[in-house]
Amino acid sequence: MKKTKFILILVSAVFLSACSLNVKTKGVGVMDGGVYVSGNKGETWKHVPQIPTITGNPGSIASVDVNKLIIDPGDSAAVYLATIDNGLYYTYNVGRGWNKVLSLPDVTVNDVAINYKDKCTIFVGLENKLYKTDDCARSFEQVYFDNNQGVSVMAVALDHYNPQIVYMGTSRGDVLRSMDGGNSWRAIQRLNDGVEKILVNPKDSRSVFVATVKSGVYRFNSAGGASLEELEQYKNQFDNTNWTDYGKELKEFSLGVNFKDLIYSYDDNSLFLATDKVILRSFDEGHSWTKLSLLTPEADSSINAIAVNPQNADEVFYVTNTSFFRSFDGGNTWNVKKLPTSRAGSNLLIDFNNPSIIYMGIRKIKK
Repeated sequence: MKKTKFILILVSAVFLSACSLNVKTKGVGVMDGGVYVSGNKGETWKHVPQIPTITGNPGSIASVDVNKLIIDPGDSAAVYLATIDNGLYYTYNVGRGWNKVLSLPDVTVNDVAINYKDKCTIFVGLENKLYKTDDCARSFEQVYFDNNQGVSVMAVALDHYNPQIVYMGTSRGDVLRSMDGGNSWRAIQRLNDGVEKILVNPKDSRSVFVATVKSGVYRFNSAGGASLEELEQYKNQFDNTNWTDYGKELKEFSLGVNFKDLIYSYDDNSLFLATDKVILRSFDEGHSWTKLSLLTPEADSSINAIAVNPQNADEVFYVTNTSFFRSFDGGNTWNVKKLPTSRAGSNLLIDFNNPSIIYMGIRKIKK
């Protein structure tokens, strides 16, 4: 596959001029977007939109709409901000502000994956392409391109045991795998729905979960093999993987068709599935599920994002267009607070070393 090498070099954010850090502000009202951080599990919040410059007048991401927040699995202070229409930002210390990745275009970034063993190796999915950097985002090369420009790279994940194994999911429903760090790819599954997330079990990288736009959940064993009879029976079976569809187990729940997140808890091995209407929890890798009791009826629920304390899976948080909810007893009771912004909460991220620290991404409320 032909690779396109970017020549643009990322200059250190400390030396960036304000003119190089402009973000699109068309149609922006109150400048209270970007990211908020709490140091006390959502009790209070601080707006952290600053971008350092040499002028003494910091730039700002306050007009940016957040698509995703991704944490470096090897450094909880390193956080990546995937935006809608404004490219990629990162911070190694949120108190010192955000840095713009100049070596990528100002478009919507769909997902980011950081190498567990080398923080300077990063994969970024945007539009119909997947990019890779080996030099901490100073330069990128294109390692995947879909010839259909209407197809987007929506999800990317790395095997933490062997980071040369890379998984990628597309809006067309393709699940692809590379065994050589993105140099070559093979389709291992094609689904009838767009892929939204690929989740590698943090305790056993051979177990991989896939979630789709309409709340479908699947699991495969990356080291498994299907018999010839199974391959004949399941015509959509690729690459000799053991593929499990949890549709039957999830059918009894009114999930809706708006997937939000799939989280594996390192604390107790439980799995959380969130849609815009419900939050489910499984203690057996998806073979059975229980529904968390929310404060609002399902018909009125409008969940945008959830987060689970990595050190205590009974601490569950979710955010809507107007409110932040938190439970410290596994969803039996909830506390609710009004958001500190006129915009909607779009993403939640918890510091795995200090779970009192929560990041909240913000975006404009869709009308």
